[in-house]
Amino acid sequence: MQKLNFQAYTFRFKNSENKTAIFDEIRKKFIILTPEEWVRQHVVRFLLEEKKYPKSLINVEKVLLVNGLRKRYDVVVFNPDGSIHILVECKAPEVKITQGTFDQIARYNMTMKSSFLMVSNGLNHYFCQMDYENEKYQFQAELPDYN
Repeated sequence: MQKLNFQAYTFRFKNSENKTAIFDEIRKKFIILTPEEWVRQHVVRFLLEEKKYPKSLINVEKVLLVNGLRKRYDVVVFNPDGSIHILVECKAPEVKITQGTFDQIARYNMTMKSSFLMVSNGLNHYFCQMDYENEKYQFQAELPDYN
């Protein structure tokens, strides 16, 4: 797999039926390794190891309803009270991050009401803080650490 713009993390892999799988610490199972999954697993490790978010507050790949349509979010970090702190959208490294990517995460966030957004293709990472009062988001240099 391609080297990404994250620190080097250690992952568990296994091969079955000529496919490589990576162990997901959050879902506690092996997941077929696709370029997008490679980015998602790096994002999870970034949140756990760099930002120090507890595993118990992180959720991966769950269904949500957006305008009556079933969609899947990539990663969510909850606050201890159950509200959503960070919503993450992952793309494969070859996928350029465009306005369309931000539109997608903004649509998901209309339902989820997250405080922060992160968009990453593993090479480029974008962080935004939501400003609901003025109905916009502001780009940030980093996500906040867990406290």
